[in-house]
Amino acid sequence: MAKTRLVCLLTLLSTHCYFSVLAVVLRTNNESPWTDEFDKIELSCLIESISTINPRIEWKKITSEGPSYVYFNNHIFGDLENRAVIREPATLLITNATRSDTAKYRCEVTAADDQKSFDEIVIDLVVRVKPVVPKCSVPKSVPFGKAAELSCVEEEGFPKSQYQWFKNREEIPDDPKTSLKFFNSSYTLNAETGTMKFIAVRKEDAGEYYCRAKNDAGYAECGPQMMEVYDINIVGIIVGVLVVVIVLLCITMGICCAYKQGYFSSQKQTGNNYKVPAKGDGVDYVRTEDEGDFRHKSSFVI
Repeated sequence: MAKTRLVCLLTLLSTHCYFSVLAVVLRTNNESPWTDEFDKIELSCLIESISTINPRIEWKKITSEGPSYVYFNNHIFGDLENRAVIREPATLLITNATRSDTAKYRCEVTAADDQKSFDEIVIDLVVRVKPVVPKCSVPKSVPFGKAAELSCVEEEGFPKSQYQWFKNREEIPDDPKTSLKFFNSSYTLNAETGTMKFIAVRKEDAGEYYCRAKNDAGYAECGPQMMEVYDINIVGIIVGVLVVVIVLLCITMGICCAYKQGYFSSQKQTGNNYKVPAKGDGVDYVRTEDEGDFRHKSSFVI
C-alpha cells in the first residue's frame, strides 16, 4: 500500500514538472516603474521557465490610439529606436526617457515548442517631469478692505504641479488661523489651481509674494512681486470734486458776463463802415477824405 502511494506521488510530481517545463512563464521585478525625465529606466521582463530555444520576443507600447511595436524581429522601433536596448533575455532598457514615454508597455513571449506557448506581462511606466518657472500674477496695489486675487500657473510638470505661496520668503499656511502672523488675514488658498484670494485686504497683507510649483520630480519658483495696500481718502475725493465744481461755475459765470458786456459781439462801429445819415432838409452833405465832419455843397435847392 505504501509503495502504491509513493508511486502515485512520484507520478504526480513528474507530471507537474513536465508541464512546468513545457510552459513559458514570465514575471517582472516592477509593474509600475517611474523615472525622471532624461534618466534611464529598466522595464524588466524575466522568463522563469521555457523549453523553446529561440522564442519570439516582442514589446508593444499601448496608448489611447492602440498598441504599436517597440521591439520586433530583434529591432527597436518608433520613438525608442535610438534610446533603448534589449537586455537578455527580454528586458527593455530605456537609456534616455522623455515625457512621451509615459504609457503602458507589454512584453510578449511566444514559445512554439512549449505546451503553453504564450505569455505576457504589462508594465505601467511613468516619466516624471520637473515643473518650469510658473507664471505669477500679483496686483501692485489694492485699496484697503477690497478683494484681491493672486494667480500661479505652470503646465509643463508631470505629474500635475501643486502650488505654494510665500510672503516675504515665509510659506503662507493653508489656514490663516493656524499662524500668528497670518491670523488676521482673510484669504483662501487652492493648491490645485494656484490661486490665492483675499476677501478684504488689510495693511498687514502688504509685502512681497511669490509662488512655488512642485511635484515628485522637483519644483520651480517665480520671482517675488510687491503688493501694496493703500487707504481710500474719502475727504480728499469730496474736496477735489467740490473744487472742480466751483471752478466750472466761475468759468460759466465769467462767460455769461462777457456776453452781456458785448465782448463777444460780431461787429464794431469804425470810421470805415460809418453810414451816411439820411437827407432831411434838402441839403446835400459831402464828407471829405481829410475831414472827419461834413460841409455844405455850393448849390442849394429852393
